[in-house]
Amino acid sequence: MASRGLPRGEYAIITVLHSFSVMTFMFSWNALNDYMDVDIDQVNRPDRPLPSGSITIDSARRGIQVTGILSVLSLLSAGYVASIGEMGLENWIPSLVIWLIALFLLFNYESSSKFSYRTKDKGLSGNFAISLSVGLVIIFGAASVSKPFDDRAWFVFLMGLLYNFSREIVKDIEDIDGDAGRNTFAMRVGVERARTTAAWLLVLALVTILVPFLPIFQVFTNWHVIFVTPALVSLMMVKSRLFASEDRAAQKLIKISMQLCLIAFLAISLIPN
Repeated sequence: MASRGLPRGEYAIITVLHSFSVMTFMFSWNALNDYMDVDIDQVNRPDRPLPSGSITIDSARRGIQVTGILSVLSLLSAGYVASIGEMGLENWIPSLVIWLIALFLLFNYESSSKFSYRTKDKGLSGNFAISLSVGLVIIFGAASVSKPFDDRAWFVFLMGLLYNFSREIVKDIEDIDGDAGRNTFAMRVGVERARTTAAWLLVLALVTILVPFLPIFQVFTNWHVIFVTPALVSLMMVKSRLFASEDRAAQKLIKISMQLCLIAFLAISLIPN
């Protein structure tokens, strides 16, 4: 999106290294989340690898460490490529800042240290932290080609944040019976109000998808809106699932809609201007 087509030369190398850094960072975060939630998952998801015993606690711990180190090494490699190339280290620094923000969010979400805000146990702030980290992936990608403030990237960042914010709330509704010791949004306000909040966030996501196609903004070519139609249709189907108390189906449909939306924006970005 930010490069208006496939990146080339050193920008392609940096993009690949950034992609690998994101992938391994999220491997590490998700493994850490499962590691920290193993007791909760004994109730909510006993079929998952750790509570079912198909992966040992020690193996999970090693996986967290190895993938975390790989993420750092990939990031530093991208910085080195930038420093010896046309981009220059000073234009790559926003990538490092974004990565450190993601690390800050991870620490304050998962850690029980006295230095942590412990957002995982604080309802909406934890949901927002996860969603912000998802949205930042888009900006991190734009920073790969030295365009961290690209307007297309920021619209898709906002769309991803809203999609995921809604989904995190629905997942907490789904897991409410096993989330002992947590203070989720659904626990505080009740399941129905949490569903209503999730639905309104999806309305905002829908608006965010459509707004950049309006001629007044001229961020995307207006007829390219046809590419996001499957995402819009699946998004509008979520409400009926939510208010039928089909929370698992709703959060899976939100995920599918978000994936369709990202695929659409990728396709749009590959169309020559």
